[in-house]
Amino acid sequence: MSIPLPQSPHLSQLLLSETSIGSGLRRSNLPILQPQTLHLGHLPTVEPSIHLPLCHKSLPDALILLLSSPRPCTRQGSGVPVPGSGATIFALSSGHGRCGIAVIRTSGPASGHALRSLTAPRDLPPARSACLRLLSHPRSGEPLDRALVLWFPGPQSFTGEDCAEFHVHGGPAVVSGVLQALGSVPGLRPAEAGEFTRRAFAHGKLSLTEVEGLADLIHAETEAQRRQALRQLDGELGHLCHGWARTLTKALAHVEAYIDFGEDDNLEEGVLEQGGSSKGWGHLVSQPPEAPSLPPLRFLPSTANSEVRELQLALGAHLRDARRGQRLRSGAHVVVAGPPNAGKSSLVNLLSRKPVSIVSPEPGTTRDVLETPVDLAGFPALLSDTAGLREGAGPVEQEGVRRARERLEQADLILAVLDASDLASPSSCNFLDTVVAPAGAGSPNGNGQRLLLVLNKSDLLPPGGPDPSPNLRPHLLLSCLTGEGLDGLLEALRKELAEVCGDPSTGPPLLTRARHQHHLQGCLDALGHYTQTKDLALAAEALRLARGHLARITGGGGAEEILDIIFQDFCVGK
Repeated sequence: MSIPLPQSPHLSQLLLSETSIGSGLRRSNLPILQPQTLHLGHLPTVEPSIHLPLCHKSLPDALILLLSSPRPCTRQGSGVPVPGSGATIFALSSGHGRCGIAVIRTSGPASGHALRSLTAPRDLPPARSACLRLLSHPRSGEPLDRALVLWFPGPQSFTGEDCAEFHVHGGPAVVSGVLQALGSVPGLRPAEAGEFTRRAFAHGKLSLTEVEGLADLIHAETEAQRRQALRQLDGELGHLCHGWARTLTKALAHVEAYIDFGEDDNLEEGVLEQGGSSKGWGHLVSQPPEAPSLPPLRFLPSTANSEVRELQLALGAHLRDARRGQRLRSGAHVVVAGPPNAGKSSLVNLLSRKPVSIVSPEPGTTRDVLETPVDLAGFPALLSDTAGLREGAGPVEQEGVRRARERLEQADLILAVLDASDLASPSSCNFLDTVVAPAGAGSPNGNGQRLLLVLNKSDLLPPGGPDPSPNLRPHLLLSCLTGEGLDGLLEALRKELAEVCGDPSTGPPLLTRARHQHHLQGCLDALGHYTQTKDLALAAEALRLARGHLARITGGGGAEEILDIIFQDFCVGK
């Protein structure tokens, strides 16, 4: 991509000038330019924030325009090469097995030829219109099926390439016959896992965060996961990162402007403000005692610097979300704990709607940790049944107790279960003192654990009697035998899990991947170096590093092996 520069000898000279800093010469951090064109292909792509005339009397704003790399209305490609991108690929996009309708699609330059080869008549159907055609083998002419076909000429398609779809009857023989027929067309090959989506990313149809949102939507098993995946697929996280990148671009433009043009007499008055606020960039432009050769510099605009400080606060807030987005994607760890024979296994079976654990009146039946993934009130969770916590048991049960305590340390939410008819027993009192009471006073290990106290076996209490535990912390009465109190428990679980996983319906987009947190932390660390340095060149480099981390979240400058990991989560045909 290139931006033409106006015919201005002053600007050309300024862009190619060298500025004296300290005892040596430092060339501008911008690339060496030809007089008429600035190439921006190597810079991370962000949305433009300012559109101003490019003139030498408004250099900071001009640099903002240049560094922002403005884009047309359509997306640009990611610049990531697609393995085998010259070939046309085909695959079954719907699920395997017998079904009413199966969808087979192609993508690539030979898609039109493949569609004409299998259909009669041989002309292409109108774009994005379904047509009923007889499918025949291109070599033998044998009829295969009567199907709906669709033609999506690029770039108005999912991948940005020419695409075709065959909606055939879903019998295995029909699907196999059509796939074999496509394989006989010259220039076509079977697609690899995720290759359709990878081509959409390479052609700028999806950003990397949108690709991840699509993968999460395909794998979503709960309502909360579906809502979060749709928000990410709609580009909310990507738009947020682009907005942050615009802030850094503006700050970087001003720093670069001061480095390269700070001593030029032609700068418009007020472009570099005099005597800015002490909260501005004064720490960057003051005369350090250890560098007496550094020329006296004027204060830079404090507005951009305040925006950087606001960005630091925003990044810190997102990084303090306690991995809520990752829990929402992979499931919160909910541990059911309590003394022996309190009904823990019955509760696990009730919540999972299947017989996960053995239920017996004999204490100590569960001796190991049993885990099952469940949908709790619309949120994903990994539910763990644990051994009853007590002392003096045999060596096997004691190992189970040790593992149970280990799981308690790792839990995102603890379901503490007690027998409502036996609260005065030593095992119940010990559990209240060692597990429930510390959680009520705050997490004992500082990891933000939450606890719900459930008094099971409420069917054994006398009807209409007083609360069996008026001095206990807030709790829920439940009968796993009759199901009474289950609705109240599910509502309490919904509220707790909304805090643990985040509410995907409201608030800012969540960070669903570890790489999101890694790059945001890298961006925040770079901004920390920016605020601490007293050297303008180092400050500019810190801003470039911060902006690079944001670009990698949406796919700019991503390493090939990272892309391989992301796209391998897709099935063949997506």
